[in-house]
Amino acid sequence: MTGVGLMGGGVTGVGDLIPYIAGTLVIGGIAVALSRRREYILRWCVWAVTVPAVIAILYAGPGGAAALAAAVGVVCAAEYGLLTRLPSPDRTVLTAAVAALPVTAWLAPAQLPRVFGVAVLAVALVPVLAGDAAGGLKRLCLGVLGVVWFAPLIGVVLLGPAALALFAAVSVADIIASFGGRSLGGPRLSPLSPAKHWSGVLAGTAAGLGALALLGAFTPALAIAVAFGAPLGDLLESMVKRGAEVKDSASWLAGAGGLLDRLDSLLLTLALALLLSLS
Repeated sequence: MTGVGLMGGGVTGVGDLIPYIAGTLVIGGIAVALSRRREYILRWCVWAVTVPAVIAILYAGPGGAAALAAAVGVVCAAEYGLLTRLPSPDRTVLTAAVAALPVTAWLAPAQLPRVFGVAVLAVALVPVLAGDAAGGLKRLCLGVLGVVWFAPLIGVVLLGPAALALFAAVSVADIIASFGGRSLGGPRLSPLSPAKHWSGVLAGTAAGLGALALLGAFTPALAIAVAFGAPLGDLLESMVKRGAEVKDSASWLAGAGGLLDRLDSLLLTLALALLLSLS
């Protein structure tokens, strides 16, 4: 199934989404300005710079999407390798494996299962070939988790303009969930992330689904992906960071920590969208 088949409301390409995403950015800018929270303002500034760049790259077609997904995968894999303290050989192989998957999705999609299998095998063999009896099992598990976690970036290539709509919807859902949870309070979501509340999840989900509808991308598959993928993806990264005893995946992205901190929700959302939408 192509990306066009995943979109509703007559939206058939990246260009059709530009006016809606621009409007979303403007509305978001007004909202964060009214909140007067430095964290949200910094996040919006990052969006204001990166979103036009992402749109321009995706507008170039599947090749641009593959290049973007591979670059994002390299950064996320590097951050993940550092926060989990994987040795340099493991990080190198993991980064190469993650970058290869979006390129394969572009040039030879029929070979994706085979390349995915090779990627998993490659990262698993690094500690085996190193003869690491003490920490080999942990290295193997972390390496395989990295491949599985970042593999959904192939959705940037395979889902077409729907991937951009998901990115916008998840971004909106994340910031509304954060703001709503702090404002409304109530029962906490999970011990993995004590600062998050069910009220924030519900508010964020409603906002994310509203963004999908505004972008003409509201389908059952994408709605389920946003509703469940966004909060669960965030909890998954929280679990990894708690295991590594770190607060953020990195510190180079203004107001956000690292790239993985910003894309954790999107990764699982892309995975669900692929599972539910592609035959």
